Amino acid sequence: MTRPHRSGYVALVGRPNVGKSTLLNAFVGVKLAIVTPKPQTTRNRIAGIRTLPGAQVVFLDTPGIHAARSGLNRRMVDTARRALGEADVAALVLDAAAGVTAADRALAADVAASRVAALVVLNKIDRVAKPALLPQMQALGVLLPGRDVVPVSARTGEGIDALLGAVVSLLPAGPRLHAEDDLTTETERFLVQEAVREQLLLALREEVPYGTAVVVDTFREDADRDLLLIQATILVERPGHKGIVIGTGGRQLGEIGRRARLALEAFFGRRIFLELFVRVEPGWSRNPRRLAELGL
Repeated sequence: MTRPHRSGYVALVGRPNVGKSTLLNAFVGVKLAIVTPKPQTTRNRIAGIRTLPGAQVVFLDTPGIHAARSGLNRRMVDTARRALGEADVAALVLDAAAGVTAADRALAADVAASRVAALVVLNKIDRVAKPALLPQMQALGVLLPGRDVVPVSARTGEGIDALLGAVVSLLPAGPRLHAEDDLTTETERFLVQEAVREQLLLALREEVPYGTAVVVDTFREDADRDLLLIQATILVERPGHKGIVIGTGGRQLGEIGRRARLALEAFFGRRIFLELFVRVEPGWSRNPRRLAELGL
């Protein structure tokens, strides 16, 4: 008997910094979602597509769910909760190195209440001694009875194939939702925005990177020189932050641009000319119009 083709959306949900973005990249096989050691790196819902012979899975990386105080953070949490409500399958991701926290238990209750098909992903098992995993898996089995608990390391790839099989088994029968060779539904401009923002997060300290956003002004091809020409503006909320982003003699901004360009060239497989500007826009993170323009 021929097995039906399966397809659908899988929301990766969890607290900040549990490895959802690394997990998305592991599933898709390319770096779509930016990854940094800092919490709340992911601001938008990011779709990554994995096509298999008998299934197509659209993974939705989401912002970490946390006690949000600012308007921007509340929008991020709302984005994650909407993805949970729209998905065919919820994958609750936890950090094995942190153990099962009170916040994880609250999220597990939310997933159970959603009545969506679900499983639990115990990530970062490469950082934990194997005997320590069993009590966590038992606790998660109590929180979400009847759901699979799959231990993985998104960083090393351990357990990813088993997790992918468990996810596919929960998807409804249906045709492909996207072309076979599609990897994402995100626009090229969005990928540029995220590549620059990743380098801002890695280069800057304390609150400065969280007060930045990136707007892509120009994205065009120069066929004569076989180049992608990209211009982008980094928004900062405070005049003092502009100087920090630019750095002495422009060196900080130059290094941010260099690293972002290399990442984009690796992704697009093209030579890129990337030009960055910095502009002070007080209150951008509290401006609903600006947040909407940024997809937030």
